[in-house]
Amino acid sequence: MSDPKPLNVLFLCTHNSARSVLAEKIMNRVGAGRFKAYSAGSMPSGTVNPHAIGLLRQLNFKTDDLRSKSWEEFATENNPDAPELDFVFTVCDNAAGEVCPIWPGQPMSAHWGIPDPSAATGSEAEIALAFADAYRQLNNRITLFCALPMTSLDRLSLQRRLDEIGRTDAPNDTAA
Repeated sequence: MSDPKPLNVLFLCTHNSARSVLAEKIMNRVGAGRFKAYSAGSMPSGTVNPHAIGLLRQLNFKTDDLRSKSWEEFATENNPDAPELDFVFTVCDNAAGEVCPIWPGQPMSAHWGIPDPSAATGSEAEIALAFADAYRQLNNRITLFCALPMTSLDRLSLQRRLDEIGRTDAPNDTAA
């Protein structure tokens, strides 16, 4: 019996230069063939943030295939060859509030916003810490997502779980 086809996941952010790129790489590693991740932006910067590339290299990710790309590459009205998406996650607040294109398939979506490490200021160590924290939050959420029993959850239950994951480790959470 052959393995089921991987589920396609798109991570969105405005500039597709840091958070969505990190998420794409994490999902493709943690998802271990069960998921195929992509990333895109509503207004792509055209370059991937060098701090994101540096962190990924430090963590032994391949980075030569990274590029900042428009979400139009994944919209059905512009690209008939776009992958059919199963999930679309926004990882920044700006992208969450924007009107998205029409995605192929009927993907489930959720907002998994985290602070923008590209906006970090200060020393190189402080900026590196902001990127490491973004990575940690994304890795935690993606690990939780990959552990979900996809085949045994109905659509409503799955949506509830996706929304819960987006609230885990939120910046304003406090320990009880």
